[in-house]
Order: sequence, then structure tokens, then C-alpha cells
Amino acid sequence: QVQLVESGGGLVQAESSLRLSCAASIRIFSTYAMGWFRQAPGKEREFVAAISRNGENTDYADSVKGRFTISRDNAKNTVYLQMNSVKPEDTAIYYCAASYGSPWSTSRVNYDYWGQGTQVTVSS
Repeated sequence: QVQLVESGGGLVQAESSLRLSCAASIRIFSTYAMGWFRQAPGKEREFVAAISRNGENTDYADSVKGRFTISRDNAKNTVYLQMNSVKPEDTAIYYCAASYGSPWSTSRVNYDYWGQGTQVTVSS
């Protein structure tokens, strides 16, 4: 059974940095594209970043491009989200997701497994 466990969330000030991690209990991690999504109170869950199975391709939402970086370590079954210059509007629950068999995707429907989420709160 696939499990995804996020960590690294917390309360930070605007313009600071934060790194989220997602540890995956997946037999062959490199067969899954990975993504990060977020959901703010009263809003739909939205795409943040995605990375291909071998880590060579990435994609970002326009709102985080240039500030966030997604990466993965297939030897450690872990995907990361480095968040720099965070803003109050980045406040949300951040979810890690795994997609089997697709290169990578910005769409929630293409992800097969989800973590429980980690809260990120950015104060102004």
C-alpha cells in the first residue's frame, strides 16, 4: 500500500524560506511522477508543482514560479518543495501526490495517491 507523509510545515514570516518533504512508501518510487498541491480555507485544491519520474522535468503554477523549487531523491523515496520568499497568500495545507504511469501532471485527477497534508502559515 502506498503511503505519503508530508513534513516541514509551520508558521513563518513573509519573505522567509521553508522546505517541505514528502516521504513515500512506494516499492519503485522512480515509476511515479510526483506533485505538490495546496488548499487554502474556502478554496479548491490547486496545483503548485510537479516533477517527472527521473526528476529532469518540472512544472510550476504561475503564482509560485521563481520562488518555489520541486526536487526529488529517488534513492531516499522523497520529494521536496523548497519555498522561498513566501507570501501570506501561500498559506494553505500542502499535499504531496503520486501519479503512476504518467510523465507528470498539473491536474489532480491524474494523481493516484495523496498524503494527509502539512499546514503552512505565512504571517505578514
